[in-house]
Amino acid sequence: MKHIWLAITCLFTVLISCKNEGKIELAEGDWLGEIEVSESQKLPFQFTVTKTGEGSYVMKMYNDEEEVVVDEFTFNGDSIDIRMPIFEGHISGTFTQNQIKGEFIEEGKERRVPFEANFGVKDRFVVKEDAKVNISGIWETYFNVNTEGEYPAKGIFMQNGNEIKGTFRTNTGDYRYLDGVVSGDSMKLSAFDGSHVFLFLAKVTDSTLDGKFYSGKHSVQEFLGARNEAFELPDSDQLTFLREGYDKFDFSFPDPSGTKMDMSNPRFKDKVVLVQIMGTWCTNCLDETRFYVDYLKKHPDLDLEMVGLAFEYAKTEEKAFEGIKRLKEREDVPYPILLAQYGTSNKQLANDKLPMLNHILSYPTTIYIDKNGEVRKIHTGFNGPATGEKFEEFKVKFNQTIEELTGQEIG
Repeated sequence: MKHIWLAITCLFTVLISCKNEGKIELAEGDWLGEIEVSESQKLPFQFTVTKTGEGSYVMKMYNDEEEVVVDEFTFNGDSIDIRMPIFEGHISGTFTQNQIKGEFIEEGKERRVPFEANFGVKDRFVVKEDAKVNISGIWETYFNVNTEGEYPAKGIFMQNGNEIKGTFRTNTGDYRYLDGVVSGDSMKLSAFDGSHVFLFLAKVTDSTLDGKFYSGKHSVQEFLGARNEAFELPDSDQLTFLREGYDKFDFSFPDPSGTKMDMSNPRFKDKVVLVQIMGTWCTNCLDETRFYVDYLKKHPDLDLEMVGLAFEYAKTEEKAFEGIKRLKEREDVPYPILLAQYGTSNKQLANDKLPMLNHILSYPTTIYIDKNGEVRKIHTGFNGPATGEKFEEFKVKFNQTIEELTGQEIG
């Protein structure tokens, strides 16, 4: 009997040992991820992986000053799924200790792009030679050049040796914290924030940019730029306005319980109301939401109410409300977010829902309504922290507008 128990104990020990030996652990430290945006181009981004005291993984993705924390990992054998914060996108594939291979997937947008990450690689781009030019400064830029969809942008860059950081501002917002290099006469910039997959490649001189902008694998735009320190985009407060024949802004959309809300709701009575046209998939909207949440926390006594109108990619109403709930919980959003549309973010369809506007040019767009229900201002787009001085300028103007509308002095 003693020999039998000894054999069982040895077998149990061997099984446990084999099980532990078979468990794959991700290496902790620096990783380089790459997302395929064309047959010949990959977007690189840097991230780190660490383990908490409880044994769960934390991934931190970096774009210049931006740090995106990802903490939702699912494992099954050698399969891995990493869900992005707030957004619906996720990385799904297989892994070893030092490599992850699979796809970055956004079901609502019906997009899947190849993804690979390798441990121990720190450099975002390979620098093959010293920069031949310094492109620090302001650039008047046009995307989709020589097409009906041509649009302007303001390039804002800071270069130190081979390293370059900055962004492009457009009428609808900014292209995130861009991080990259100038190698010889080539500029390379990229950003991945869990939603947007942006890669900019260009040939540069002291006065010109000539390049391509890859947005995931679904869009490639040619762009041209010229150095112009005096260039400025149109005023964001003048792009969207009420159509002739309308003197009020209103809506009627459901909250998660199915209860519809409009401007006659008692919570808006005798209050200044900001209506945020947005989507949970939109990174500029997330920047704006974070600004609003922080502002409301700092000024709880203002006669100010907010409401979000969400235009969602999610294919079903249930999935759309899941996205709204996720945003509200993770960002501690105190104001209601109503579901205005699901299944598409098409701006023309959105305009049909809000016919009093001349157009919906951008997600986000914010309508400022005074205590008498009159529209006092409509701000198109949002230039977030990546735009530096423009963001600081926006905060000052926002504060002034709220003081004027509420009649309350804000410290």
